[in-house]
Amino acid sequence: YTHPYSSFEKGTNERHNGLIRRFIPKGKRISDYTVDNIGFIEEWMNTLPRKILDYRTPEELFEKYLDEIYAA
Repeated sequence: YTHPYSSFEKGTNERHNGLIRRFIPKGKRISDYTVDNIGFIEEWMNTLPRKILDYRTPEELFEKYLDEIYAA
């Protein structure tokens, strides 16, 4: 388990927060953004290759996982 206020123990979560902050600055309300804006950010994050995923995208791996489930 991680400790409160210890961001160094939560690397992946902090990385995602940083990616979101490219579009929504800290201190801004998410409710000020439209569903289309949030959808764009979501799509952008899901199609971004990640080093931790061996430079594959989360979307790509999710589709592969679904294919494996439905093939069974």
